[in-house]
Amino acid sequence: MNLGIVCGSFHREQVERMLKFAIDEASSKNWEVSEVVWVPGSMEAPLAIDRMLQSTEVQGAVVLGIIERGETDHGLVMGQSVTKSVIELQIKHNKPIGLGIIGPGAEPEHIEPRLEPHARSAVGAVAAMSE
Repeated sequence: MNLGIVCGSFHREQVERMLKFAIDEASSKNWEVSEVVWVPGSMEAPLAIDRMLQSTEVQGAVVLGIIERGETDHGLVMGQSVTKSVIELQIKHNKPIGLGIIGPGAEPEHIEPRLEPHARSAVGAVAAMSE
């Protein structure tokens, strides 16, 4: 099974680590990561996922990113919008998408301990929905 991964580059250093965990988890579930696409941030992820899932070669996708707490509700609104779009894309393409976005509203001290579990859980969700 081929997995596509979309990564938000706004927190590139941390998301690169998430990507490594996701690739490792995919391998443990007998999935191959066939495509990795970097986008500016979580807001751009749905378009990249939509394009990715149009391919018959990709059976599922994962989105990785971080939405930190800001001084306004912008991150919360963005997180809700991205999540809604991801759900709609799963239905549109009839393919699972694992949501590995930390936040919205993540404080800096909450990010590090969530990198590995969020990445692995997103891949695990795709694998479980494909069985």
